[in-house]
Amino acid sequence: MFWLLTLLVPVAGAFVLSAYRRWRRLQRFGDLETLAPLMPDASPRLWTMKTVLMGVAIVLMICALARPQVGSKLKEVTVRGIELMLVVDVSNSMLAEDFEPSRLERTKYAIGRLLEGLEQDRIGLVVFAGDAYVQLPITSDYLVAQSFVRQISPTMVSKQGTAIGAAIDLAARGFSSESGPEEDGRASNRAIILITDGENHEDDALAAAQRATEKGIKIYTIGIGTPQGAPIRIEDDFIRDENGEMVVSKLDETTLRQIAIETDGAYIRSTQQSLGLEEIISRINETESKEFTTQMFEEYDEQYRYFLFAALVFIIFYYFCPRVKWRIT
Repeated sequence: MFWLLTLLVPVAGAFVLSAYRRWRRLQRFGDLETLAPLMPDASPRLWTMKTVLMGVAIVLMICALARPQVGSKLKEVTVRGIELMLVVDVSNSMLAEDFEPSRLERTKYAIGRLLEGLEQDRIGLVVFAGDAYVQLPITSDYLVAQSFVRQISPTMVSKQGTAIGAAIDLAARGFSSESGPEEDGRASNRAIILITDGENHEDDALAAAQRATEKGIKIYTIGIGTPQGAPIRIEDDFIRDENGEMVVSKLDETTLRQIAIETDGAYIRSTQQSLGLEEIISRINETESKEFTTQMFEEYDEQYRYFLFAALVFIIFYYFCPRVKWRIT
């Protein structure tokens, strides 16, 4: 709104131009010192003051439009939602191009679309390859989450591999203390969504899934890739094995299905049309949502009315202020 202050530039320009034109007209009429006694009621100061009054009124109205506020207070609200930990594979195999432009870029796009539709849920992000790292702790700030998702790349994890078990263990420890199973044993509001091509080379993913189940956490798995697979290209070169043959990364659904069954979750194979995130979120919301409290800052005490009142006062003075000198009779 403060960009509207640029309106003062044409107002000031009009004032200067009008004053110059008046001065030129008077000069054509005669000598200014001679004309002054002939115009005893004329008052350049009053005319200037009226212009200043209008300029100040404009500034005050713009300040009112900007809605100045004073203070803030912490407000606790109760919302119903779920806590999601997205576990994303960032190993080199996710650079395969059987999904355009690549498996990883397609995953990032789908997560971004998911975040645009969330309202009351909390979300966290774990990335993994040979090791697993928390990229984003549980949060309800979707703008921050969008920023972290855009930064996902295979360079985030120096050790190559696919340690699904370590990623599940790390994600299971990342939920807040508010979430968890209900007292009557009903479903919790905690879920892990694992997005990978399924090629596990590092650890026992099923054992990690069992540990998550003991904590009341369900794991929903998404397999991205095709059974036929595709070569892995880094920059302009394809990854090759010791025999010089191109390495082809194929979707391995066996482990992902077993993890979903072990935790009473679900497995979805991605397609070129849909990664499957929307379907999983819809299924989770139907059975897993739970009430929890969240804190938020609430602005209060609007100040615009004072600026608006002052602007009206200056406008009243502008209209009642004459352009000629007052006479006392």
